[in-house]
Amino acid sequence: MLSRKLSFDLLESWLRRNPDIVGLKRDGVSVFRELALFQDYHGLPAFKNELVDFMSKIRGNRIKFESEKLVLTAGATPANEILMFCLADPGDAFILPTPYYPGFDRDLKWRTGVEIVPMHCSSSNGFRITSSALEQAYQQAQKQNLNVKGVLVTNPSNPLGITMTKTELNHLVNFAIDKGIHIISDEIYSGTVFDSPKFVSIMEVVNDRSFDNNATILNRIHVVYSLSKDLGVPGFRVGMIYSNNEIVVAAATKMSSFGLVSSQTQYLLANLLSDKKFTLKYMEETQRRLKRRKEMLVSGLRNAGIRCLESNAGLFCWVDMRHLLSSVSFEAEKEVWKRILYEVGFNISPGSSCHCSEPGWFRMCFANMSEDTLQVAMKRMKAFTDSTKVSAVNGSSNNCMQRQSLTGANYSTLGGGGSIAKWISSCEL
Repeated sequence: MLSRKLSFDLLESWLRRNPDIVGLKRDGVSVFRELALFQDYHGLPAFKNELVDFMSKIRGNRIKFESEKLVLTAGATPANEILMFCLADPGDAFILPTPYYPGFDRDLKWRTGVEIVPMHCSSSNGFRITSSALEQAYQQAQKQNLNVKGVLVTNPSNPLGITMTKTELNHLVNFAIDKGIHIISDEIYSGTVFDSPKFVSIMEVVNDRSFDNNATILNRIHVVYSLSKDLGVPGFRVGMIYSNNEIVVAAATKMSSFGLVSSQTQYLLANLLSDKKFTLKYMEETQRRLKRRKEMLVSGLRNAGIRCLESNAGLFCWVDMRHLLSSVSFEAEKEVWKRILYEVGFNISPGSSCHCSEPGWFRMCFANMSEDTLQVAMKRMKAFTDSTKVSAVNGSSNNCMQRQSLTGANYSTLGGGGSIAKWISSCEL
C-alpha cells in the first residue's frame, strides 16, 4: 500500500493536545456507549458536514459540496467498486487513460465483471488526455463489442503525479456528453498538490460551463475521495462517493453497508477536521514537505543521469529510464526493474504494471521513507547507473565484480516493506 509518513508528527501532536477526543469524551463526559451502539449507515452528520467542508477548502472554496450527496465507504477502493456496480453491468466497459493505478485491475473488475479499455497516452505530450485518444479508445471498445458506460480518471494522476488541465477536463466532459456516458473522477490526491498549476476538480469545470442539458451531465459525474492520502491515514479506511445523481446515491448508500466506517473513527476525524486552524497548518506544511521530498528525488536522479516527468502533486514521480533498457521492450524494462530491486534494494513500480504503452518508465515513491533513507536510495541509484555505463562500455552488463561492488553486503529493500519474492511475484502476475 502506498502511504506517507512524513506528517505523522503533526497528527500525533494534535492527538496529544486533545486527549478527551482520543478517549471518546465530549466536554469531559464519555460518549463511548453512544458510539458503541449501532449507527445509521448514512454516517454521523457531524463527520459528513466536516468532510464536505474540508473537500471544499482543498478546492479553494470554488465548489460547495452537500453532505446529503455524499456516501461514506471504507476507503476509496470500495467506493470505486460500488460505482462500477451502480453504473455498469457485467461485460460493460470503462475507459481508463494509461498509465493508471495497477490496483484498478482488481478494484474495478474482479467482482463486478466490468472490462477496462485502456486509452493510451503518450510521452510526446506528457501523457496528457486528448480528444483523439478518447475517441480511439471508444472505437476500440466498439470493435470488441463492448458497451462503454463511462471514463474513469485519477486527478491528480497516480502514477504521473500531475494535475489535469482545464483543457483535458473539458475534453472529458465533451466526450461524455457526446457519447451519453458517465465520468468518475478519483480525486484522492487533491490535497497533495504542492506546486502550480493548482488542482481543478471536474465539478468546477462543469459548474463553470453552461449546457442545455446541464442537469443531465451533472447526474453522470461522480467524484471519489478519501482521507488516506491527504491526511496520511490509510489505516483509518475513510473514503466516499459524491454524486448529484439521487439514484446512484441511494444505491451506493445501501451497498456501503458492506464496508462501513466505524463510529469511533468518524467521531475522531470529525473533531480533527473541525479544528480549522490545525487542518490549514497541516495541509500547508504537508505540501511543503512533499515538495521538498520530490525535489530531493528529482535532484538525486538527475545526478544519476535520470529524468522525471515534471510533476506538481502526489507522493511519487514518473521516472524515465528508457536509456537504461537493453532494447525497446517490456522484457528489457522488467530486467532493469529486477536489477534495481535486487542490486539497489529500491522497490519501484515498472510502467508495464501501470499499463504504460512505452517501455522504460517507472513510478518512484518519495513520501514513504525518511529523508536519510531517500538520500541512501539516490546514492545507490547513482552507483547503479555508473555501473550500467561501465557495463555498456565493456560490453558485459553481467560483470560479476561490478555487481558485487554495487550490492556489497545485504542491502535492505528501500521504498516498501515485505520480501523481494513477494514483489517479484506481484509484478509478474
